Amino acid sequence: MTELGPIPSSIDELDKQVDEWWERWRGVPAVDRLFFCASNLGDFSLIWHIVGGLRALPPGKKPGTAVGFSALMGFESLLINQGVKRFFLRSRPGSADDNATNHQLREPITSSFPSGHASAAFCASAVLAQRSKLGSLWHLVAGIVACSRIHVRLHHASDVTAGACMGFLLGKVVGKLVPKD
Repeated sequence: MTELGPIPSSIDELDKQVDEWWERWRGVPAVDRLFFCASNLGDFSLIWHIVGGLRALPPGKKPGTAVGFSALMGFESLLINQGVKRFFLRSRPGSADDNATNHQLREPITSSFPSGHASAAFCASAVLAQRSKLGSLWHLVAGIVACSRIHVRLHHASDVTAGACMGFLLGKVVGKLVPKD
């Protein structure tokens, strides 16, 4: 693993500004519930596996689509968490222990850059938006999961942005290659 290197001051400053702006939302009970829940549901792409399974339940749907979608999420996780993240060593802005008094969070052991939660969320939303009547609403769900990582201080804003871009591009490419349900 190599260190990310010196973060350009403009990116570091942007990360600090986003974190300072976000501080007003931390400690607001309803906002905390939303983002801590979203962060936990994003662990291991749990929310996306549930969505894939539920989409395969209606009559006429093929159960194999859920398996295929879960396989995609597994591939995305392998690519980002065991591939891309290994090239970088960026510390996280906080730890799960910082939130331990009110919320249970899993402590990540990988680099902060890029955000795997954001990557998985936007990969899933890119595919789901092309295959669902809910369309772009999936991007909103992905945005909540991605931003949850800033809220719980387990990622910098630039980690989330990079992860979201990587995931969205992967989802668009895969969406074109895989036949629709």
